[in-house]
Amino acid sequence: MQMIFNKEYSKYKTLFEEKLNEEANNIKSSNETLKKAMQYSLKAGGKRLRPVLMLATAELLGLSCADVMPYALAIEYIHTYSLIHDDLPDMDNDDLRRGKPTNHKVFGNAMAILAGDALLNLAYETCFRAVKDINGISACRMLSLYAGAFGMVGGQATDIESQGVMSEGTLLNVHLNKTGRLILASVLTPSALFANLYFNELSNYGKNLGYLFQVTDDILDYTSTEEVLGKSINKDKEQNKLTFVSLYGIDGARKKAEEYYNNAVSALDGISKTEFLIELLNYVKNRNN
Repeated sequence: MQMIFNKEYSKYKTLFEEKLNEEANNIKSSNETLKKAMQYSLKAGGKRLRPVLMLATAELLGLSCADVMPYALAIEYIHTYSLIHDDLPDMDNDDLRRGKPTNHKVFGNAMAILAGDALLNLAYETCFRAVKDINGISACRMLSLYAGAFGMVGGQATDIESQGVMSEGTLLNVHLNKTGRLILASVLTPSALFANLYFNELSNYGKNLGYLFQVTDDILDYTSTEEVLGKSINKDKEQNKLTFVSLYGIDGARKKAEEYYNNAVSALDGISKTEFLIELLNYVKNRNN
């Protein structure tokens, strides 16, 4: 099963990377440095978890990868812009991302901010260019809502305010939004394109996958190395951030990971051909970077 999953993941990732490179090479900008800054972070690699998840969910629902590819590109643009801004000195102040110098270390703080802004706008341009019907409009709205103040940006704001806070409610609120909403959007955007087919089931799956991803991330920040992760470690501890590990300890965080894994598996009951989505949970739970 693991070999089949790896092959399928590689298929989706390769398909996406080919399209992403094509689109990145064709970015239009009135400023050459801005264009290079955008391309630098887009081509920095990574797991491409969100677009892979979106493509796989689309096929599960009977859509083609081509149908959902513009939205997969958009979600990666949004994710990439968020990483550029996250790494800035006034945010997480990181020097490394995916094993390479962060955007602001290469292009400067101001250009990094503008590159992030440009990628966010490119995401919406890409989405709306793909709209064919009311379902496409719903998909655009889904991405916009979950990327903004109600979702990722709102979660980041709460994360900034929660340093020194030890509250389970605050922790879950931060990560449902900061990490979870874009992962939710990865499975719910194809559902929106298919008139909300399996919307509730995929909502529960995506929510628990988001928590699973974050708790694993928190554990790795304490247990991994900079070389393996490709980014700085122990940042959360140094900045006194509220994490699953700071609240529950390493063992408690691992128990939470099992809980979210089981909840996500159960959420798919009643949907056929979910083997890839279940194996994706194992991939996230057992990853080392």
